[in-house]
Amino acid sequence: MKNLNHLSEIFNSYETYIIDLWGVMHNGISLNPKAIEVIENLNDNSKKIVFLSNAPRPSAKVIEFLKKMKMDKKFLSKVVTSGEAAMQAVNQFKFGRKFFHLGPAKDNSIFEKVKENKTTLEKCDFILCTGFFDNREDDLEYYKTLLQNYTKKKLMCTNPDLVVHRGNIEELCAGSIAKTFESIGGQVIYYGKPHKEVYKMCFNEGEKVLAIGDNLRTDIKGANNLNIDSLFICGGVHRKEFKTDNELLLLLEKYDVQTNYFQKELKW
Repeated sequence: MKNLNHLSEIFNSYETYIIDLWGVMHNGISLNPKAIEVIENLNDNSKKIVFLSNAPRPSAKVIEFLKKMKMDKKFLSKVVTSGEAAMQAVNQFKFGRKFFHLGPAKDNSIFEKVKENKTTLEKCDFILCTGFFDNREDDLEYYKTLLQNYTKKKLMCTNPDLVVHRGNIEELCAGSIAKTFESIGGQVIYYGKPHKEVYKMCFNEGEKVLAIGDNLRTDIKGANNLNIDSLFICGGVHRKEFKTDNELLLLLEKYDVQTNYFQKELKW
């Protein structure tokens, strides 16, 4: 594992860059200028850039969000989300027709084509979890109680992340509800990193790929699962879990992952 001062030192070793969004390119509020400089240089050198996000929304919604942040549309030709992959499964009735939506109204676009199939917990074939209800953002006990009688139904998790940072504020994600559901005996189907299926939408066999992300459980574990190289952005979601390089090595052991490089923030 190498402390990489500048991505420019190694960029010619790779053709394709799979880059996480939240925690790498932006913090939920504004773009990271140094990361934008990186993709400008990669683009100028004709590298393939794929943004892969565990956002529980279709890719088009994430592209809208990035444009509002003033990201240049020329960088947005390939945006893949866990929500996009999950939406395809919902539209194909992969786990049944009737679903209960566990999540905020802002995520309704994920089932727009089959919205008439939304129903109650009692009547549903499966639970579609995109996140927390608007008025229940931190109360995992509420969800444990809500779901305890429905563990025979599969829960489809469209964002395997446990937490994210909006600016400096830590927020729970759908993955935290999924873990709670598993803890009471429920079965979860995950869409997104680190699970292999979502990567099929990103690159072809034989491409020399570098995955860049700040989440060891998803970004780096996903790279390990696909046997591709990775760059860990250690100033992101895990920033409070270590202080020294030696503690960083222990952190990688804790999450049972390996990475080729690390940077505090993505920079050219």
